[in-house]
Amino acid sequence: MSTPDTRSVGLRRRVYPLDARKLSEEQIAVAFAMTSRRPEPFDVIAEQVSQEKAADFHERWVLGYGHASVAEHAVVHLAVENVSRLACDALEDNRLASYTEKSSRYQVLPEGSYYFPAELNAQPGLGEEYRRVCDHLFRSYHQIIDGCMAHLRQVDRRLEKERESAYNMRLSRIATDHCRAILPAATLTNVGVTANARMLEHAISKLLSSELAEERDLGIEIRDQGREITPTLIKYAEENPYLRQTAQRQQELSAEIESPREGLPGNGKTDQVSARLLAWDSQAEEKLATALLYQQSGMDYETVRQKVAAMDSAQRQGIIDACTESLGPHDAPGREFELVNYTFEFLMDYGAYREFKRHRMLSYIPQPLTVVNGHSTPGVIAEAGLTDDFQTGMALVEQGFQNIAEFSPLVAQYLVTHAHYRRVLVQMNLRECYHLFKLRTSKLAHFAIREPILEAMKLVVDVHPQLFRHLRLRDYPDWWPFPTA
Repeated sequence: MSTPDTRSVGLRRRVYPLDARKLSEEQIAVAFAMTSRRPEPFDVIAEQVSQEKAADFHERWVLGYGHASVAEHAVVHLAVENVSRLACDALEDNRLASYTEKSSRYQVLPEGSYYFPAELNAQPGLGEEYRRVCDHLFRSYHQIIDGCMAHLRQVDRRLEKERESAYNMRLSRIATDHCRAILPAATLTNVGVTANARMLEHAISKLLSSELAEERDLGIEIRDQGREITPTLIKYAEENPYLRQTAQRQQELSAEIESPREGLPGNGKTDQVSARLLAWDSQAEEKLATALLYQQSGMDYETVRQKVAAMDSAQRQGIIDACTESLGPHDAPGREFELVNYTFEFLMDYGAYREFKRHRMLSYIPQPLTVVNGHSTPGVIAEAGLTDDFQTGMALVEQGFQNIAEFSPLVAQYLVTHAHYRRVLVQMNLRECYHLFKLRTSKLAHFAIREPILEAMKLVVDVHPQLFRHLRLRDYPDWWPFPTA
């Protein structure tokens, strides 16, 4: 690697870390921030930044003058344990952070590992029903896993040279993959969180603005622990009246247009379309070709657009092909692809949704968890002859959900299982489509999320086939319109 000639000014390039063992996160943030006003190297600045100076700097510039981007240099790692899947969803609903969560695909969860909502403490009858349903679901979960394992040993024999431990692990993964569907949103989970202080403050405010007691309590605990690391940068993380009031108003307005029948269990069971394409760019090829030419041109956008508009379809396609045909299986297309947009409505089970929401760069708007849209029945459970046991659990959930929903629809969400369908409104651009389709249409993807993503991919390939000609997939569906060799 070449080094630029800086002899004329007596400088040389340096790349080095600031040691987090010697400096607090707030001191590191200040050292980086001060470079905008001081000429010294970062390490020299850092030597002069005491903890007191760091706090004073943040009070003045971040809190006083609103330079919130400084807080992005302070990074917090938090271990969050034994929160419900429902509350974990709220915590993870932030784009600019990293989360690694306990997996129900690789672990068998113990009985009793579910959250009991504080709201039901004053409702003994509903609280007893809630526990009865959750206890039944966890007992059934273990029984169904055992039944599926016995079935799989009959139909999926041990491979040649496969060790017994590896064989059992392989079958266990298949069984837990299917049987997790019966677990409720109340199921406890652990999640590791890495976030900068600016994002963390926003996440705390969202949690504190929730109508669920668990999420508010979680927000308080995260704020208390975060302040141990960055006391100044999240000093004023509080409930956000806008978030709280807007959510309440949305509920009121939605109730005004929803008929009582639309809130009954099973009302949506006949609607099993996994994906609908609601809107797309009618001039997608022109927009993409224009953006691809604009990137390296010296012309203004309108001039480039007019030249592309004067081309025929083959010429525009030639531009797109020239800029995508060398895409490798692990390459992401350029930012130009972000100018083409698609809007979908997905109907996916809650287990699939929990994987889908990891794609945080797209825009997704989920409806509340409910039993209204029906539920899936995983294939191995049906093949093992355990459908009746599974349906017994679903019936208990539906009845318990309705009873608790009369008290609080929000609290009733805890009983919704991973098998129940949820509607999600999604907008994604073409670049995000490439990423999502490559990852979630693979045969390695969980079957619950693979089905709706395959449907979505077919919808956009049907309307814009030439935009996906060079999409590299691990596993191509039978209907793929292009050569795959």
